[in-house]
Amino acid sequence: MIVRVQCLPYCEFKFKVSRLLAILFPLMTTAIMFPRMKRNQKRTIRVTCESGLLPYLTDEVEALGHTPDSTRPTGLEFVCTPDEAMRLNLHLHTAQNVLMLLENFSCDDPEELYAKTKVIPWEEMISPEEYLSVVSSVNTPTIRDWRFASLKVKDAIVDRVMDAKGKRPNAGPQREHFVVHLYWHKKNASLFFNMSGRKLADRGYRKIPHKAPMRETLAAGVVMATGYDGTQPFVNPMCGSGTLAIEAALIATGRAPGLLRTNFGFLHQNFFDTSAWEQIRRDANAQKNKATPPPIVATDIDDNAIWAAKKNAQTAGVEHLIQFGVCDFVDTPLPDAPGIIVINPEYGERLGEVQKLAETYGRIGDFFKQKCPGCTGYIFTGNRELAKKVGLRASRRMEFFNAKIECRLLKYELYKGSREKTDN
Repeated sequence: MIVRVQCLPYCEFKFKVSRLLAILFPLMTTAIMFPRMKRNQKRTIRVTCESGLLPYLTDEVEALGHTPDSTRPTGLEFVCTPDEAMRLNLHLHTAQNVLMLLENFSCDDPEELYAKTKVIPWEEMISPEEYLSVVSSVNTPTIRDWRFASLKVKDAIVDRVMDAKGKRPNAGPQREHFVVHLYWHKKNASLFFNMSGRKLADRGYRKIPHKAPMRETLAAGVVMATGYDGTQPFVNPMCGSGTLAIEAALIATGRAPGLLRTNFGFLHQNFFDTSAWEQIRRDANAQKNKATPPPIVATDIDDNAIWAAKKNAQTAGVEHLIQFGVCDFVDTPLPDAPGIIVINPEYGERLGEVQKLAETYGRIGDFFKQKCPGCTGYIFTGNRELAKKVGLRASRRMEFFNAKIECRLLKYELYKGSREKTDN
């Protein structure tokens, strides 16, 4: 019998072996080095936010005892324990997500992505009975569609769990259970576990959003930008669904916004510690300021808006702290003591007509000048031309983004005297 053996040319053989080792060696070292999750083990945490909120997020993170190691326009990184990360989810007002780094690795193509993802012991983190979703941010020439990268990561995870447990988790687009984030830039890939699940802006209190509502995290950032700390009155004419007033009430009373939520991503992983989470919640409840803050006033000319705002405030547990009223904004009752007045008028991008709004902005300027001496006024707007119609000089302009719309929070020091007309 003659046996024919086909040999690869040496150069081709060497390339295939080196390619195989390039994949297998990191996999073997990852399998050895990837640590089992422990409560007291510090890991890299990435906290994300919307554009414009980083200064306020940084202040919050530092107030909770953490020092950022690095920052980017929409987030920051530092190290902390899983328990501390749960506490971040509970207390942060301006964060979008709290992500825990699972692994960094070099990656050239989708096959390598699958292989290096599958070696991670996912069966230690996710139960076959859980629901998995994968979110990807991809910027690499080897793949065109981020959805394909998400699919490769998802396949690697469920295949690994299937091999270990004999059953695979369900998977889909709902980002509120066990959520994995892939960041793949050129040849560098990072996998994160989203400890928040749904975005932290989803507090759970806004059951009736009314028209074009401001995101809760953005509203919290705007309130923080005014310097409001609960020691002075807070007035919000044109309150809409009440988000600004509700976020002000949460800040004034030291209420952790996460206490309003019943679901987080970390509740859906195997290393979740129920007793630790219950203690974190008890500590947060104990930190509430039980003293009644100075008046918080919210008005709107639309009685449906006020009805929605009251319902939302009731769900948030702060209805008793807010004085609601139906009236034109110029008739908003002002507290005796000077305070902070924040108005978020329409700005012609999604609602209203610019020409009609020009008159409204002029009336806001008159309201500030004639009825609010000694107060500090703020206007949040995404239309600079309309802002000029206010007719008052802004002492400060702070940049924010409402979705993709570049906005400004304009600050006005309201003194007695003649109205000063100038462009903003």
